[in-house]
Formats: sequence, C-alpha cells, structure tokens
Amino acid sequence: MSEIIHYQSSAKIPLWQPLRKLFSEHRDLIRSMVQRELSSRYKGSLMGIGWAIISPAVMIVIFTIIFSGIFGARFGNAGGHLSFAVYLFCGLLPWIAFSEGVQRATNSLIENINLVKRVVFPMEVLPVNLAFAAIITQLLGTIVLLIAHLLIERQLHLTVLLLPLLLIPQLLATIGLGWLMASLGVFLRDMPQINQLVLMAWMYLTPIFFPENLIPPNYFWLVKFNPMAPLIRSYRRILLEGQLPDWSGLSFTLAFAVVCFVIGYWWFQRTKKAFADLL
Repeated sequence: MSEIIHYQSSAKIPLWQPLRKLFSEHRDLIRSMVQRELSSRYKGSLMGIGWAIISPAVMIVIFTIIFSGIFGARFGNAGGHLSFAVYLFCGLLPWIAFSEGVQRATNSLIENINLVKRVVFPMEVLPVNLAFAAIITQLLGTIVLLIAHLLIERQLHLTVLLLPLLLIPQLLATIGLGWLMASLGVFLRDMPQINQLVLMAWMYLTPIFFPENLIPPNYFWLVKFNPMAPLIRSYRRILLEGQLPDWSGLSFTLAFAVVCFVIGYWWFQRTKKAFADLL
C-alpha cells in the first residue's frame, strides 16, 4: 500500500473542487449514467421502473402483517400497528439508499474495468452515479410512503417540503464513503464482504426497527454517536409527524457527511493512478 500512496501525494485539492467537477464538468455524464443504471435494473421486465414503486408497496404490506399481526409493536404515540409499519418503512428508505450506494460502490471500479483503463474517463463518477440512482429509487419509495401515510392518517404535512435538506447530507456521506470503498475495493478484494458486515451491524445499531425510547440508558450512547440516527429521526419527523428536523442532530450528521466527502475524494484522487495497473 505504501507504494501506492506516492501517487498525487503532493497535489493540493481545494475542498470545492469535487463539487465543481461533479455538478459542472461531469453533470451530463452523471445524468446519462444514472439513467442507464436505472434502466438496466429493470431491463426486460414487464413492469419496468414500476418495480421501484411496487416493491416498496409490497414491503409495507409485509411490515403491516409482521409487526401489526405478530409482534403488536408500535412507535410511541404514532397510533395503531399500521402506523408502526409506516414508521419502519420511513426509516428503511433512507438506510437502503445509503447502504446500497456504499455497498455497490465497493465493486464499481472492478465491474467497469473497461472504463477505468480509459485515460480520459473520470473514474470518480462511477460511485457517484450509484449514489444518485439510489436516491432516486428512495424518492420513488417515498411517494409510496406518503400515499400510505395519507390513507392511514388522512393528512400530509407541509414539512415534507424540507425533504431536500435531509437528502444533502445523506448524498454527501454516500458519495464520500462510496469513493473510499471503491478505492479500497481495488486493493482489498475482501472489502465487499467486510463492508456488508459493517453496514449490517450499523443498521441494527440505528433505531430503524425499534423506537428510541426502548433503548436502555446505558446503551443510548450508541445512538448519540451514530450519525445516521438523527437523519432517520428527522425523516420521520418531517414526513410523518409534521415537525421540524432535529437540527442539532443533523448538524452532527452534516459534519460527518462533509468529513466523509472530503476524505473520500482525497483518498480516491491519491490512489486512482494505481487502479488501471491493479485491475
């Protein structure tokens, strides 16, 4: 690994450079790759991209049967067991998008060797397009979520308009960790398996399947220092409860996302010249 680090070791990368490249120089490329990614997922299927809406709807039904009929659980004052399923689904949507973007980025360079070996191709775009594709799928699932919430609670909240404020830190964290995992995936071929285990443990340590008030006080630090916890909490507040996001918690999430974005880009640029030789 030490032989790799000398690549671009003296390069000073301004913090604004990744954003400028992504949304200015590579904007059209990212858009076309996201469209190709989404279309390839459902290519040849009868329902096409409609599966992005059908699948979340089926998940809501399954969650309703399991948690309403079997476990009889509920989120605080949310109401009946149907509301529990909606709350659970609301927490799963951003997590699935986040974990999918990071997990798939781990193999993004290996799966696109022909593009990596092209001198002029911007390799940093490969993890980015997966992050955007996951976000779009999440938004389609959010439509299903809001429809279910409307049918159950007979109302929608204006705080839904704050949704972009939550997507920004989530996207930054997904892209940053995606860059880091994509690079490490080239050097460590066991990285997909390691990444999957870490993400699974992280998911169960995040209050997605259980309300936070059930966490024993001596274990609450696991939530306090979990950057995904305030993000999940804020999604539920703006989409289901009509409340403002957890601003103090989101500041921690945003700081985590910015650190991931900067470090991920720095590491990717530092090691990218070795990719073609190792793949």
